[in-house]
Amino acid sequence: MDLLNALVFFLNFVVVPALSYGSQLAIGALGVTLIYGVLRFSNFAWGDTMAFGTAICILTTWWFQSMGISAGPLPTALLALPISFVVTAALMLITDKTVYQFYRRQKVKPIIMVIVSAGVMFVMNGVVRLLIGTAEQDFADGTPFLLSARTFKDWTGLNEGLAIKTTTAVTLVTALITMAALFWFLQKTRTGKSMRAFSDNEDLALLSGINPDRVVQVTWVIAAALAVLAGTLYGLDKSFRPLIYFQLLLPIFSAAVVGGLGSPLGAVAGGFVVAFSEVVVTFAWKKVLTYILPASLAPEGLTQILSTDYKIAVSFSILIIVLLFKPTGLFKGK
Repeated sequence: MDLLNALVFFLNFVVVPALSYGSQLAIGALGVTLIYGVLRFSNFAWGDTMAFGTAICILTTWWFQSMGISAGPLPTALLALPISFVVTAALMLITDKTVYQFYRRQKVKPIIMVIVSAGVMFVMNGVVRLLIGTAEQDFADGTPFLLSARTFKDWTGLNEGLAIKTTTAVTLVTALITMAALFWFLQKTRTGKSMRAFSDNEDLALLSGINPDRVVQVTWVIAAALAVLAGTLYGLDKSFRPLIYFQLLLPIFSAAVVGGLGSPLGAVAGGFVVAFSEVVVTFAWKKVLTYILPASLAPEGLTQILSTDYKIAVSFSILIIVLLFKPTGLFKGK
């Protein structure tokens, strides 16, 4: 019975949160690796693009709620996603037309594009704060839990409960659908094949008659959808503040690098590697060890490897280690 309690506690505070967080990082890393693979630069404005898309989704959600529109047991934000997709895609296309296109046609070095994207990041961060402010926003509505800890305890008779939030279930299902749809698009559709060809060899793709402007536009539109999804799912699962999304940039880039920059499959794997690493390293093992060890050996402290205050350090350490020992990542990216 103690082993079961330890397992349930571990599932409740490590596995379920890490799966949810990993799904969010995976979607975000897919956007980063897509932009890197096709447009050949690391987009430092990515976190604030996610923040912008989420802010539009929140404002639309509030508008729907004021009109009495809801998704029943599911978050109303899911109904607001299409509007956020359109607005965010329009912003990214305008940004590309007015900023990135000039430097791309000049064929500047990638580091110049990185610096330009950092400038875009500061502008977008200011726009987001003007739109929605700097305060924390909790916009999740609907049924809070698919399975509550109390219900689980009543069913099993265990001391520990397993809780599954509705937002966690929505995150996992949405992530699976998004990943499957993106892989299908890249592998099976003519546009997706054009993007892959453009990414592998730009000159050869141009000789084959592929329209580079169309490839760039489609890349930004898909990236906008991924940014909105990743940002909204993270905001629903936790909460929304513009600064949080700036801080998310490091774990998302870590996920993309761990998997291999330019590799969609690697981005997904990297997202879960980073998420589980962060959660496991900052998890307090005291209760689990108390269940499985004799009373004389039970720890007195929290038994954490690192405090949760150092969660971001885990992502940074993973990024440094991968860059030092396997810079092409798990799936041999660029």
